[in-house]
Amino acid sequence: MSHPTHSYDVLIVGAGGAGLRAAIEAAASGVSVGLICKSLLGKAHTVMAEGGMAAAMAHNDDRDSWRVHFADTMRGGQYVNNWRMAEIHAKEAPDRVRELEAWGAVFDRTKDGRINQRNFGGHRYPRLAHVGDRTGLELIRALQDHTIYLGVTVHMEHTVIDLVLDQGRAAGLLAYDRHRGTFQVFKAKAIILATGGVGRAFQVTSNSWEGTGDGHGLAYRAGAELIDMEFVQFHPTGMVWPPSVKGILVTEGVRGEGGILKNNQGRRFMFDDIPDNYKPQTASDPEEGWRYTQGDKSARRPPELLTRDHVARCINREVKAGRGSPHGGVYLDIAWIKEKLSGAEEHIKRKLPSMYHQFKQLADLDITKEAMEVGPTTHYIMGGIRVDGDSQMSTIPGLFAAGECASGINGANRLGGNSLSDLIVFGKRAGEYASAWAKEHPQPHVDEAALAQIEKTALAPFERGSSGENPYKVQEDLQVSMQALVGIVRTESEMKEALQRLVGFNDRAARVGVSGSREYHAGWHTSLDLRNLLTVSEAIALSAIERKESRGGHFREDYPDKVTEFSTINVMVKQSGDSMRVSRVPIPPIPDELKQVIEEQKS
Repeated sequence: MSHPTHSYDVLIVGAGGAGLRAAIEAAASGVSVGLICKSLLGKAHTVMAEGGMAAAMAHNDDRDSWRVHFADTMRGGQYVNNWRMAEIHAKEAPDRVRELEAWGAVFDRTKDGRINQRNFGGHRYPRLAHVGDRTGLELIRALQDHTIYLGVTVHMEHTVIDLVLDQGRAAGLLAYDRHRGTFQVFKAKAIILATGGVGRAFQVTSNSWEGTGDGHGLAYRAGAELIDMEFVQFHPTGMVWPPSVKGILVTEGVRGEGGILKNNQGRRFMFDDIPDNYKPQTASDPEEGWRYTQGDKSARRPPELLTRDHVARCINREVKAGRGSPHGGVYLDIAWIKEKLSGAEEHIKRKLPSMYHQFKQLADLDITKEAMEVGPTTHYIMGGIRVDGDSQMSTIPGLFAAGECASGINGANRLGGNSLSDLIVFGKRAGEYASAWAKEHPQPHVDEAALAQIEKTALAPFERGSSGENPYKVQEDLQVSMQALVGIVRTESEMKEALQRLVGFNDRAARVGVSGSREYHAGWHTSLDLRNLLTVSEAIALSAIERKESRGGHFREDYPDKVTEFSTINVMVKQSGDSMRVSRVPIPPIPDELKQVIEEQKS
């Protein structure tokens, strides 16, 4: 083929926290590294992660340790996590945070000069290293600077269309330049997918335009296994008004700093429903909850800091019962702390600068004086590419994955703040093991015929022209259906209806058409994104039907309780001919020493 061709030892797709950390590790090992990103370098969705990164550094409470962090993560994930990944994450996160600091990240400090850590949902102790409420931005800035310093070659504003294998091994891919519409061929001994989430499959989401399930779709079509796709996290607090900003994230840090949730009757409803397994660690009254947010080690956390799945369902319940806010949410109030603190307004602006400006500019609301209207927003998918816990290699040799597009660490529900430390812990490991793989294996062969077929498929919308289906309309209809039928509360009948609609959406996607030049063609880009969105939507629906219970982020109204049968398996989907096959894979038994850690932390 006459297209420009690039060859690397290690090729990374995605320049968020996981991709950049992988690039740094691989480059430091001495192999050649290429990095492809869908937007401009520094614009990855990681910058929108506001609250902080979880790491048991014990700076604010000396009772914290990797053992507590591990137990918190397993309990939050309802024990269907990959326990090895949860163990590695809890043990290695502190070193990864210190590494970021050594590379120039400027964290908030305690009075004695150490990295400050804040409270967050599901964490027993204050554990989130943070930079105000702009932590993701600081993480990306530090990693980006170090990546460029190491001389990594970056291909900005490129989108990958499909992977190419060589005798079952990852070999390369075809991508296109989003500006010019020109194709580029990439060859590599090892490929790391770090493409983020799938939020754009839903109508209301905190995810950026990039979150179209690219890594999930690429890996699936190449033959990799996906697991846990039924577990979608709906963050309890997204903006609900005005309509133009619906879904934009309101950081959990607001609640970590003392913010409370109220319904339209002024009732603090989170005290009404505290799960039994969290009651021993949850405040018995508002006063105790307030003391916890102010660092009182004798106090227990307020119910607003329970796991995200639970808080989202509680908000959903209030809205359905008619106790919601005027625009279909509830009230999140941080302004009330003026009753407790002198200088509360300046305190809020200092602790939550992004939230103050976000509401002031987008909703004309001053959070130091008024309560915010918030509601659940599609935020994160626990499911993704099945990887080895140590190396992050997928079930395809030479294909690795890290971050949100990989799966295992979070089980049924991710704890807030675990995402950023997940990125740097497993981004580092993916880069380490991918570079070792590249050193041990020769450059694979990339089949020209396979590349030609990928190109032909990608250009098909131009052949249909303006007489074809509108890609934007197909995407919108898909998002509405997923939100309504496979959302926060699920039933088998609704999910089967979603699958029927997906058959129609796939037919429509095969008929989408666009006209004009390939340069700067957003309609064409949307046509190509549809393949990945439809893949992940089907995987979510099929997996959710298979798991006939409620667990973590997966809540079924027709099966509202946890079922023992599903406590020892992950639901897996894999391509089988032209269809998607669903099966159950057993979770390896947890070692006795880790069982003991979990038991120790239950009190």
